[in-house]
Amino acid sequence: MADHDSLAATREAYDDAADTYALLFRDSLRDSPLDRAMLGVFAEAVRAGGGGRVADLGCGPGHVTDHLTALGLDAFGVDASPAMVDLAQQAYPGLQFTVGTMSALDSADGALAGVLSRWSVIHTPPPELPSISGEFARVLAPGGHLLIGFSAGDSASEPTQVFDHAVAPAYRWWPDHLAALLRASGLAEVARMVREPQPTDRRQFKEVHLLARKAGV
Repeated sequence: MADHDSLAATREAYDDAADTYALLFRDSLRDSPLDRAMLGVFAEAVRAGGGGRVADLGCGPGHVTDHLTALGLDAFGVDASPAMVDLAQQAYPGLQFTVGTMSALDSADGALAGVLSRWSVIHTPPPELPSISGEFARVLAPGGHLLIGFSAGDSASEPTQVFDHAVAPAYRWWPDHLAALLRASGLAEVARMVREPQPTDRRQFKEVHLLARKAGV
């Protein structure tokens, strides 16, 4: 979901892993109360702003898009992997899923009330993230909200860190650095949730959810 080569490699890797990924993660929210809580906060913020369409970017097999719909949002999913989109359409035929990329969203300026990017930026090469952040801001209406989830780095002096990911090359982000990139695009941080690594976690990384709002209302 960044430059052509990295995007193509990531798309191919997720196409190959789509069936396994869907089995592993389709019910993941059931055991993630903090994730559900932040999604609930995001949904409430969107509804309080008057509602509107919400994009779940990097939607995978569609389970989070379905959850957002259950929370009362007009949500649709976008993923770079055609295989993931096929699985999402099969699992949730009443919802809209399309193949697309975060770097060139098929939405008009200011068309969306909300954008969810839940671990979808981890495969974005660091030089590409400012343009992705700008694309989030472009499609959001004034007052619209972004919820972005990512794996956190552990050093302010090293804002991005490569880590071993089972599917494709991936990056951790120092939270203040990522928040600053969002702010430079006109998306001001509203809230932040940090989940400390648990003994049972395969990767001992902090997980961060940032809620940001586009100025204008």
